[in-house]
Amino acid sequence: MRTPAGTECPYFYGNYFRGRSQEECRLIGDAAPPRNWKPEYCKNCPVPGITRANSCPTMTLKAEVNPGLLKRGKKIKVTAYCTRSQSVVTEPHVGCGVCHQLPPIITEEK
Repeated sequence: MRTPAGTECPYFYGNYFRGRSQEECRLIGDAAPPRNWKPEYCKNCPVPGITRANSCPTMTLKAEVNPGLLKRGKKIKVTAYCTRSQSVVTEPHVGCGVCHQLPPIITEEK
């Protein structure tokens, strides 16, 4: 579904049927008030970029809102875990390296 920032995100949900205006991020969920989700966080959220770059079905994402300096400039922190390799994915845009290996012709050094 399209977020308020205009990007497609599989975790964003908006219910606008018959005048409703319910919006939520199903990845962050119902966190306590200092770490709760607000629609303006979609503007700088890395999750839509990660899902566009890597569509691995074995990678699971977790996200939380981190307060910035002096409780200003909150950011979304995303962590990824691969259930196939049973490891934390350090670069979610690329993947774990086990599920989708590059062909040898690309990885060879010249």
